[in-house]
Amino acid sequence: TLALVAATSRGTYLEIPHQIHLLRPKSGARTNDFPDLSCLSWRLAVETNNIIGWKTTPEKCEGYLGHYMLGQQYREDSEAVAYEAIVYAQSLELAGDGREIWIFDIDETSLSNLPYYAKHGFGVEPFNSTLFNEWVNKGEAPSLPESLKLYKKLLSLGIKIVFLTGRPEDQRSVTENNLKNVGFYTWENLILKGSSYSGETAVVYKSSERKRLEKKGYRIIGNIGDQWSDLLGTNAGNRTFKLPDPMYYIS
Repeated sequence: TLALVAATSRGTYLEIPHQIHLLRPKSGARTNDFPDLSCLSWRLAVETNNIIGWKTTPEKCEGYLGHYMLGQQYREDSEAVAYEAIVYAQSLELAGDGREIWIFDIDETSLSNLPYYAKHGFGVEPFNSTLFNEWVNKGEAPSLPESLKLYKKLLSLGIKIVFLTGRPEDQRSVTENNLKNVGFYTWENLILKGSSYSGETAVVYKSSERKRLEKKGYRIIGNIGDQWSDLLGTNAGNRTFKLPDPMYYIS
């Protein structure tokens, strides 16, 4: 596994294990790239779902976002979310009947596309589905280590995993292999977006599929994703957890 040694504000050094992608973080993170709103404030507003419907990240924030995504803070933010999810899961009184599930999104939740986005401006470039699908079909996306840790803990508690992704059905095989190759070796179900949901938002699609799961007798005790559209809508589960992702927005 790859690792990055980073200095902390206290002058000590920490080794960050399982670094997602070994690229030199962009320097010169700026906080006044455009009028009236710093890049840090823009990221906060995005994560809190106050800025919605945006197509690309602000061009002048590319350096800031590169510094964030490839630096220590993104990893620490992801770790904080995963830690709270583990604390919550451990606090539950589980029935142990095999019907308790936890829903995981895939892109930027279970698998990281940072190797792709690091070459495409961290969301500054307009989304190119052809190029992105070429990347996905390589099946080389690394895991998000913090999510993998949560995944393993949930399995040890007897909670079953359901992957619910916006990836299309024709990417099932490559997605299955990619998940297994990076440590997500088992699941109760892997749900990909079928053609019947063409034109529907992610909120509609994911709400509908969660409702189907509950009709089958499953109980959604947890739900984690990087987009608010993974967590909003109906049948979202007993508790949701939002991972950071300032690179793109899915409605």
